[in-house]
Order: sequence, then structure tokens, then C-alpha cells
Amino acid sequence: MLWSLIKIVLFVVLVAMATLGAGYLLEMEGGVRIAFAGQEITLTPLMSVIVALLVILAVWLFLRLFGLLIAMLKFLNGDETALSRWFDRNRERKGYDALAQGMLALASGEGKLAMSKAGKAEKYLRKPELTNLLTAQAAEMTGDARKAEQVYKRLLKHDSTRFVGVRGIMKQKLAEGDTDMALKLAQTAFALKPGHAETQDVLLKLQSEKADWKGARETLAAKLRHGTLPRDVHKRREAVLALQEAKDVIEEGATIEAREAAIAANKLSPDLVPAAVMAARMYIEESKPRYAARVIKKAWEAAPHPDLAAAFAEIAPDETPAERLKRFAKLTKIRPDHRETRLLLAELNIAAEDFPQARRELGDLPERDPDARVFTIMAAIERGEGGSDAVVKGWLARALNAPRGPQWVCEKCHHIHAEWVPVCENCGALDTLSWTAPPQSQVTMPAGTEMLPLIVGAIGDDSDRDETRTQEAEPGESEIIDAEDVLHEPAPERTDK
Repeated sequence: MLWSLIKIVLFVVLVAMATLGAGYLLEMEGGVRIAFAGQEITLTPLMSVIVALLVILAVWLFLRLFGLLIAMLKFLNGDETALSRWFDRNRERKGYDALAQGMLALASGEGKLAMSKAGKAEKYLRKPELTNLLTAQAAEMTGDARKAEQVYKRLLKHDSTRFVGVRGIMKQKLAEGDTDMALKLAQTAFALKPGHAETQDVLLKLQSEKADWKGARETLAAKLRHGTLPRDVHKRREAVLALQEAKDVIEEGATIEAREAAIAANKLSPDLVPAAVMAARMYIEESKPRYAARVIKKAWEAAPHPDLAAAFAEIAPDETPAERLKRFAKLTKIRPDHRETRLLLAELNIAAEDFPQARRELGDLPERDPDARVFTIMAAIERGEGGSDAVVKGWLARALNAPRGPQWVCEKCHHIHAEWVPVCENCGALDTLSWTAPPQSQVTMPAGTEMLPLIVGAIGDDSDRDETRTQEAEPGESEIIDAEDVLHEPAPERTDK
């Protein structure tokens, strides 16, 4: 506002000064007398000023014409650049104007106009490295994929535009679903510009989809090196890729390499449940139960999970239910108020046939946070305490209609997985699965409605269902009660413990 006022004041002052100067010249007496070849001309002061301005203009025009004459003489002498620079200035101005208008048309969604302006810019500028990209993007906007691919291929011929051409063709192959060719092009683009974030993401996604875990880990390291990925996220995803690589090694039968990879994955991310489970089982195979227990406890502290409890049970598979309940106290005391801990204790007490204590461990979960697993446990408790078949069947009926409980759910697309995988089976996102309770789902709970997959033991044959559960379990065996057992067995007498 102040600057605008100052400019107005300056303009008024200049106009006033010009007016005063003109008036002063008109009032002046005398003038300028010019004598030339016997002729004498007398000019008034005002006419003198006008003649001086005309002389200055004439000198400027003379210098410009003289410069043009010199350029023509140089052109005739073989110097093409002198005259071409003189005439090309206007051509370049028109070319850049057309290029700017084409970019604006592309940004506003006018593909045909952008392509027309790109052709005009190419005519004036003759710089394909500038205009080809605009032409290709305009062709893509108008749906002419063939034209766009032809232009992108022309960009491959120049070092300065090769990356743009590779990237453009790569995107076309991705749109067509040709992931094999897209992967090769992504690797080429990555080699040209390793620090390009979008290329890194595309390459990492394609490598994960193709199960190229080694290549994916190299790409992940490049993202960390170029600052496009936080260090903590890198460690987590590196652990995910190392874990999946360990699983592939196990399938190939290389036990030693699998152990090393599983342990390395667990060290990178101790809270990654599948990595902790695999590392613990590797330690168990090496007869190192203390190391296995330490890995599971650390993971349980971060996120209690049924698979961790199952691996903890595998440390001593031949113990009795009572011994197992005592040993599990080292694990359950870490997060005593966690929902998974309470469910685990209830199931362990059911296996030990201490049904009143199982009910106490379960607490208010049937009312506050119910799911199919909670209701199935309640059915087993009622059955174990000698409850009627009607009550037991009522709990089982509620279990059939209840939410399935926590599952491996993709945080990006909410797809539910039966088991953990590094890449979502639905959207292809890397490391997006979390153990959480999804909305009402028809997918079966990972543990099913069976009573206790984490209490190690085998479900008896159909013939065993006729035997009563009052008999004492053999050492090294753990009793497992499932929904079908509850429905078919006669109710034992209620006992107080």
C-alpha cells in the first residue's frame, strides 16, 4: 500500500517537472542558431530539445542497422551463427511461449491442446529433450498409449533424458500389468538414479511381489542411504525381509542358513512376532531353551500373541499341565493385565482341570470384550464344572456368532490373512499386517474354535471320545478340549478346587 502511494507521488512529481520544464522552454528568449552551407537556421529552445531527441533516436537506429549490416557481412563470409542469432531470437521467444502454453494446457487437463502446443514448440525450438516429454504426457492424457511409448523411446537416445524415458515406459508396463518387464525397467531406472524415491518404491514393491528378498533388501538399504526412509522403519522392514528370506531357506532345506537368518531377523526387530517365533524354534532345535525363552519373553513384553505362547510351550513339550502352568508363570507375569495373558491363563488352567481358577482368570472378558475364543473358553469352563448341556451349547452358539477376535489384518486395505506374510495378498503392500481385531468377519480365527493350540498335545481319535475326562493324563500329554468335545461328552460332576 505504501509503495503504491510512493509510486503515484513520484509519477505526479515527474509530470509536474516535465510541465514546468516545457513552460520554461516556451518562455525562454533566444534559441539555437545553426549555420550550414550558407544557410542559417534558428531554433527555439523547445525545438532544440525536440531536435536533440530526434538525433539520439537516429543514432540508435543507425547503430542497429550497422549491427545488422555487420551480421550479414559475417554471414556472407561463412559465419552462420551471427545472422542466425539475429533472426532466432524471435523464433525462440515463440517457441518458449508455445512450450509454456502447452505445460499450462497439460496441467489443466487439455491433452489435445497440449499436444498441439508441443508440436509448435518443437517447430520453433528444435529441442526434443524439452518438447518430447510434453508430447508423451499429452499423448497419455488423450489415451494414445502407442504415441506416448514412441516418444518415450525417443527420449532413450539422449543421456539427459534416458531416465525419463525408462520411467515413462515402466509406468506404461505397470498399467498394462506386465510386471516382469516393469521390474527390469525399474532396475534400469534405479541404476540411472539410485536416489529417486518413487523409483525406489516401485522397485521395492515389484521385488517383494516377485519374492526377490535379497534384491528388496538391497533396495531398502539404498532408501536408507539416500535418506528416503527413517532408520527405525528401515530396521523393521529389513527384519521383515530377512524373516521371509529365512522361510525360503527353510523350504530349501538349508537349516544352518535358516537359523542364522531367523536369529538376525529377530535381532533387527525383537517385537516382530513371526521373527521371534522362528528364532525361538531355531534355538529349540539347537537345544538352547534359555535363548528361546529369552526371545519369546522380549517379544511378549512388546506384543503378547498366541504364537509366542505356542513356541514357549514347545520348549518343554513333555511336561504335565500342572508343570506347564508353573513354567508359564515366567511369561504371564510380564504383561499380567493384557487380554492375551488372561486368555492364556484361563486355557492353561482348563488344561490343568482347575476350572474355577480359569473362570477367575477370564474375569469380565465375556461381558467387556467378548469374541469366539472367549465364549469357547466359557463353554469349556461350564462343561468342566459340570454345567448342563443347555448352558454349554448356549456359550458355543454365542461363539459361532461372535467376532473372530484379533487376526492378521492389513492396515492399508483391511484384508484379513490366515497367517502372517510380509506382503499383503490383496494390495501388495509391504509390512502392513498387524495383529488386531477387524470388523465382523467371516474368516476363521487363526486358532479356530479349538480350545488351545498353544497347549501342546494331539487331539484324541474319535474313539477316545467315549472315555471319561476324569482319568489322569499321562506324563508329557496335555488335555485339549474343543467345541465338538464339549457337545458330545457327558458332563462330569462339579468339583471345587
